[in-house]
Amino acid sequence: QILGIDTRSVMGEMERRRREIVERLKKEHLYELQKSEDIKHKMPLVVQRIAVISSATAAGYRDFMQQIEDSPYRISTTLFEATMQGESSEQSVVDALMAIAERESEFDAVAIIRGGGSVADLECFNSYLTASCVAQFPLPVLSGIGHDKDTSVVDMVAAVHLKTPTAV
Repeated sequence: QILGIDTRSVMGEMERRRREIVERLKKEHLYELQKSEDIKHKMPLVVQRIAVISSATAAGYRDFMQQIEDSPYRISTTLFEATMQGESSEQSVVDALMAIAERESEFDAVAIIRGGGSVADLECFNSYLTASCVAQFPLPVLSGIGHDKDTSVVDMVAAVHLKTPTAV
């Protein structure tokens, strides 16, 4: 029987790793790449062709698509389905980014969306591999991961960070 778990040590370790990743991205001059003028000039005033990285069954994806359908603009989306939590999520998101890169000319921007969850559920968005791929991506990346209290390393390096999939 488990009577209680002290998560402070686990959360402290996760935060330490997260800070180390941010510092590494800054030292490697990757942290601000998505905020550069080169990327900003690639994003049109009205983004109309969006590559979406999400899970097809996620509530956040459904909310995002409802916003697109309700928009007065003609916006096309292509879903690049990825596992958004668990052990395979990091590689799954990176694989989706690589698939989009192969079709870069078809899109104005990439939206990475995932609704809220526990800190552990969102951990793949705090990995060096995922964040460095986002930072170096040739198209603007918009992130809507979690809720207003959640800010991942991917959010920090994205061209545009919005608090939720619906906000994206």
